[in-house]
Amino acid sequence: MKIRSINAMRGPNYWSIRRHKLIVMVLDLQEMEQLPTNKVDGFRERLEKMFPDMYGHRCSVGTPGGFFQRVDEGTWMGHVIEHIALEIQTLAGMDVGFGRTRGYGEEGVYNVVFNYMEEEVGRFAAESSVAICEALISGADYDLGADIQKMRELRESVRLGPSTGSIIEEAEARNIPWIRLNKYSLCQLGYGANQKRIQATVTSETSSIGVELACDKEDTKYILEQAEVPVPRGEIIRNESSLKDACDYVRFPLVIKPIDGNHGRGITVNIQNYEDAVVAFNAAKEVSRSVIVEKFVVGEDYRLLVINNVLVAAAKRTPAHVIGDGEHNVQQLIDKVNADPLRGYGHENVLTRITINELTQTIIKAAGYTLESVLPKDERLILKDTANLSTGGTSEDVTDIVHPANISMVERISKIIDLDICGVDIMTTDISQPLDETGGAVLEVNAGPGFRMHLAPSKGLARNVAAPVIDKLFPQGTTGRIPIIAITGTNGKTTTTRLIAHIAKLNGKRVGYTTSDGVYIQNRLLMTGDCTGPSSAEFVLKDPTVNFAVLECARGGLLRAGLGFKKCDIGIVTNVAADHLGLKGIHTIEQLAKVKGVIPETVLPSGYAILNADDPLVYEMRKNITCNLALFSMDENNSHIQALQKRGGITAIYENGYVTLCRGQWKMRIMKAEHIPLTYGGKAEFMIKNVLPAVLAANIQGISIEDTRAALETFIPSPTQTPGRLNVFEFNKFTVLLDYAHNPAGMRALKQFVDSFDSTEKVGIISGIGDRRLEDNREIGSVAATMFDKIIIRQDKHLRGKTEEQIIAMVLEGINQENSSMETTIIPSERDAIIHAVENAKPGSLIVISSDVIPEALELVAKLKDQESQENARTFQK
Repeated sequence: MKIRSINAMRGPNYWSIRRHKLIVMVLDLQEMEQLPTNKVDGFRERLEKMFPDMYGHRCSVGTPGGFFQRVDEGTWMGHVIEHIALEIQTLAGMDVGFGRTRGYGEEGVYNVVFNYMEEEVGRFAAESSVAICEALISGADYDLGADIQKMRELRESVRLGPSTGSIIEEAEARNIPWIRLNKYSLCQLGYGANQKRIQATVTSETSSIGVELACDKEDTKYILEQAEVPVPRGEIIRNESSLKDACDYVRFPLVIKPIDGNHGRGITVNIQNYEDAVVAFNAAKEVSRSVIVEKFVVGEDYRLLVINNVLVAAAKRTPAHVIGDGEHNVQQLIDKVNADPLRGYGHENVLTRITINELTQTIIKAAGYTLESVLPKDERLILKDTANLSTGGTSEDVTDIVHPANISMVERISKIIDLDICGVDIMTTDISQPLDETGGAVLEVNAGPGFRMHLAPSKGLARNVAAPVIDKLFPQGTTGRIPIIAITGTNGKTTTTRLIAHIAKLNGKRVGYTTSDGVYIQNRLLMTGDCTGPSSAEFVLKDPTVNFAVLECARGGLLRAGLGFKKCDIGIVTNVAADHLGLKGIHTIEQLAKVKGVIPETVLPSGYAILNADDPLVYEMRKNITCNLALFSMDENNSHIQALQKRGGITAIYENGYVTLCRGQWKMRIMKAEHIPLTYGGKAEFMIKNVLPAVLAANIQGISIEDTRAALETFIPSPTQTPGRLNVFEFNKFTVLLDYAHNPAGMRALKQFVDSFDSTEKVGIISGIGDRRLEDNREIGSVAATMFDKIIIRQDKHLRGKTEEQIIAMVLEGINQENSSMETTIIPSERDAIIHAVENAKPGSLIVISSDVIPEALELVAKLKDQESQENARTFQK
């Protein structure tokens, strides 16, 4: 078996609108296509032995054991691999359950689709599942445990931590979109100008002075002392030569910790003598240049979490420990604790397994034991010097018993240090009593405190501490969204995108938009090339200057990774025509329509899907939407249009020469099509088709008809505003028309416009495309033969899998089928072809360039036009 490709979906996609995290593996079964599971001796037995829990996989049968029933009946290995990929992720602590295996359109090749929690783990699971299946087929041994551990380690290395994850989950529950900005915990909540950022539990609204102050324990302690907050006596030192005096001043027992440490690093507690103090000092120096020596306060360790100056949770923390039973040694007791199903690797479970490191062994030795020692019954042996959950500690929620005086104190501390989210560490014998009565003290104030102990305490109530963070960042009723208009279709989507962006910009919006030419932020081109995929969409949505997004979404990005956003306000589908068929498993126009249909299906319930009522495949998409419907048509008598109008819906139509907007059956004429520059006096009918959804989108977004009209009047077709879309260059004796028409439907639409030209001769520069079907390239040639008097066949810059000769032959075949006497010239270079056509142009002729690389072609034509102007100037001077 051979893996052809592995793609990770990260948003709504062809396979699922709701399940955004999917691995799509294209798998060639090769010879195994002829060997289903019931023809491989012993396969079922080996599979069940390795994965006994697969009995719970119901599969299409719908009952436990259903998958094994399919295996007994005989199913293909792609289906088995799908189930293995799901099962090994579950065994690694990631509960996933959605999968499907479908034919790719080639004999023995399948799309194996399954969901994942972390992309790196999902990709590993894809490769591992194939290797496991091959081992099961051959009966070879396989180290499944190593793969499971590898997936756990991968997950821990890439996943969001529990604190960040809880905030993201709360945001998702409130329909607030988010983007991960780096491989760590920096995340953006909301889009564009409405975004907020978090990094763990530090927000974009957290005071940098507050963070700096909290990280400097000396300053924190000094300021709290000045505010009459009880803190332990202490001394700041830098050198070991000062340690003895500091110990004498503070007096044992001591705590020694780095001045700017965090997460318990370098902290040693309950130091009883100078020798241990030296060891602790050196440990702290590894973390920080300055070290705090302070009084060890007797009591329990409490963390009080304050968000937006309000106490939201309190927890009693206990360091990792074991309790003796008089029978088992320390190592066995640790193993017993780690066997608790609540404990897991890293952050995968409520509690973390206790690891034995050098520090642990030092603590055990200091207590008079070794790992082989049998601990007396009921004796408690501390294994770590801090109570952090990440080192195996436990927590107990005590929020409801914190004394009001202590609540008032920590809320006041949050304001003194100036932190919107802070954790206050307190040592006291009884948190239900005021600190001044128990002799307790405030040990630290932490910026970016961990939430895990409050989200999933070992004992007591779990607290949703992420909710007040979101409450602060996004007050009630706000979601951080900006308007998103998504456009897809076979033809016309780039022009529609540009036109909508122009209308919005003239209405005062700060627009970011993506096209097949590049990404524009407020009309400035910041990225070049085909930018119609999810990364380009995210580029716009990340930009803090943008408050209105218009995103062209092409099939390639949808199939490669899904959409770069989960929901949009308006989804437009211009049309669906045969293009790119036979690529990436999409072989029929119906499948292509399903790809395009992802856009309207992701519109918010309050938004609108704008569909082409003249295109049956597009109109059919209305059945799957959960939002409002708006339609456009070139025929006001279209039955679908009339039905929606009777229901009071919004439509846009071309009637009596006007572009008209209708609310119900009331007509609001925008302007005559012939007065819209983009339509070239109404001659470019396909441009009218692009105007209709644009005016619909503008109206739905609250842009007035007057403002829309003004925008239509100022949107001039040109290399600047519509590069490669009906760009007309008037030379002295002939005309050049450059357009991106690149498929049969686009060529037919272009023909209608070209037919309107009264030219002495029409010359077409065309090409076939290497990754299109034979019939598509033939049809390009056939349509061209009805448009032009002469044809120059050029070659695309990229051959895309075929030879130059093969592509030219396909186009020639189409030309000859239509007009065998057509004068045809072959000039592979697009540049040479254009120069040849211009140099040999007859007076009154029209040269039509169907371009591949728009910027290069535009630059060349502009240069030739400039050369002509210079020659005219020189002639005039003579």
